Amino acid sequence: MAKFDIIAATGCPTGIAHTFMAKEALEKAAAERGLTIKVETHGQVGVENELTKSEVAGAKAVVVAADKDVQAERFAGKPMVSVGVSKALSVEAAGKLIDRALAAKGDNTVAAAADVEDEVEEKESIGHVIYKHLMNGVSHMLVFVVAGGVLTAVSFLWGITSFDSTAADYNSFAAMLKIIGGIAMNLMVPVLSAYIAESIGKRPALVPGFVAGMIAIQGLPVNAETGMIDAGGAGVGFGFLGGIVGGFLAGYVILLLEKVFAGLPKNLDGLKAIFLYPLFSTAIVGLVMLGISGPMAAINTAMMDFLKGLSASGAVVLGLAIGCMCAFDMGGPVNKAAYVTGTAMLTEALAAGVGTDTYNFGTNFMAAVSAACIVPPLITTFAVVVGKKYFSQEDHDAGIVNLILGCTHITEGAIPFMTKNIWPVMPIMMLGSSIASILTIMFNVHDPAPHGGFLVLPVVENGPLWVLAILIGAVVGGILFVAFKKYDFEKNQKAAPVAKPVEASKAAAVEAPKAEAADFVKVENVFVAEDFASRDEVLSFVSNQAVKAGFASDADAVMNAFLAREAEGTTGMMEGFAIPHAKSDAITEAAVIVVKDESGVTGWDTMDGAPVNVAIALLIPGAQAGTTHLKILSKVAEALMDEGFRATVKGSTDAAEIAKTINARLV
Repeated sequence: MAKFDIIAATGCPTGIAHTFMAKEALEKAAAERGLTIKVETHGQVGVENELTKSEVAGAKAVVVAADKDVQAERFAGKPMVSVGVSKALSVEAAGKLIDRALAAKGDNTVAAAADVEDEVEEKESIGHVIYKHLMNGVSHMLVFVVAGGVLTAVSFLWGITSFDSTAADYNSFAAMLKIIGGIAMNLMVPVLSAYIAESIGKRPALVPGFVAGMIAIQGLPVNAETGMIDAGGAGVGFGFLGGIVGGFLAGYVILLLEKVFAGLPKNLDGLKAIFLYPLFSTAIVGLVMLGISGPMAAINTAMMDFLKGLSASGAVVLGLAIGCMCAFDMGGPVNKAAYVTGTAMLTEALAAGVGTDTYNFGTNFMAAVSAACIVPPLITTFAVVVGKKYFSQEDHDAGIVNLILGCTHITEGAIPFMTKNIWPVMPIMMLGSSIASILTIMFNVHDPAPHGGFLVLPVVENGPLWVLAILIGAVVGGILFVAFKKYDFEKNQKAAPVAKPVEASKAAAVEAPKAEAADFVKVENVFVAEDFASRDEVLSFVSNQAVKAGFASDADAVMNAFLAREAEGTTGMMEGFAIPHAKSDAITEAAVIVVKDESGVTGWDTMDGAPVNVAIALLIPGAQAGTTHLKILSKVAEALMDEGFRATVKGSTDAAEIAKTINARLV
């Protein structure tokens, strides 16, 4: 089995250009250093050049350059650097990443310095930074919530009071399950706080983070008789909201202390890590958290009262709020806000005990949240089964898989469907989720488990009605989704009556890919000596030419697809090149259109700040009918990494020569 010095994984949101450009740059950078490398790509055609376990184990270091999930957990324990794909699009940048990855093993100082430099280059927005830290805490917290909540719920199978040794339905095993589940649930806030802090201040921030979380649970202890602060007294906790505040506080206190102690001799680094940081950070964070416990408890109480107030306004108002939040971004910050609120209220409910108003409200709220999270993927399943002919085979397969994901409370499977047509798919998903939530509240369903979907049905009170509410929401949403896809399909059919059937396109792609590639770029689709005032003018020109050439049926739809891709990250490269690409149902045939502007298009965000002279535009059908097309287009992106290729295309004014040069790289 071959061994490689470096292994890497690349991937961009669309998986067409940047994915393969980063691969090419990493391979060239490794070759310059005399290193062997294997790069796994996560493109539209799936995972290619997949890394094996033995290759991962044998590599010296790992480079991840991706804006999507590439299962980086496989590389745990290996020296690794992880950045966005745009940080690996030149040989020079890729080389720096390789150097950083290698340095991470033997020289932590170099790696740390490189990390700081990279953070500056990224220029992340404050909102994205906060979100990233928050999600680090939430992701670590949720496993405690799920494990603790499900174990607690399972204990109820022996009876609602089976944990109570004085009750008639007491069961010792059920009591132990509830004890274990309760401990796991009580760790929710400390873990949330600790790992928000760890995301900011790394390992030293864990100690003050955990302490902040514990204080958020307990509040400021006060003696009931004297009214004075008393370690033996009782306090009012301020929940997960306090955990969030405490996590950020702990993380930034560590960063502050690092600056304060920066002047100490190097040989005292061990003392800083094991004594100074934990001592001072815990004292500072603890005092601040205790000091703000009163206001934070009031805010937490007000928030819970607000939610209960929505309930008082009726099931429709509360269910609509829950459904819209859960389906708005399906796993994103708004969805997580609703889910975390539900788990926080469930924690209070379980602590209050069965039969209390707090228990009834919290478990009903959790049931509504779960229903809203389950519905979106089930909507896609219903739609691809009932309206199969309106979906690509890829979408159909994904929709079938979503049946499993939805039934187990995994909302994210619906995201690809929504991103293709945010309007009106997002409102459809929100409507379906809201219907399920409203009916769940009206049916008085109570769910004592925070996750698991239909797997926890045995412990759900009024479980059959809960399933009915979810199915009604999924069917209503599914019918609307099919209606939209039918309308969109028929519109495209009328606009492009000569478009090739999907199956014929597939057959052609399989039967003669090389012949197709040989003249993939037509001379008539290469435009030289053009003059554009802006990026959008270029994209508009290409969109209209695509319709004229018969590649697309709707120029506005193609233009919107181009702009949506630019919003994800610029397609401006280096040395005057750009590689815009659009994927849309309005595109009926994969194609490349090339435009040249000798004077250069300014205002197009490029990696080196230079104007764009050559735009090689890639057009991809939304149905992604032929994977051969996608491989051909990916080769265009790889070709841009070749200096000779760039020189020929940029220096020529002959459309035929440019088309021939590009086609030569596609065979």
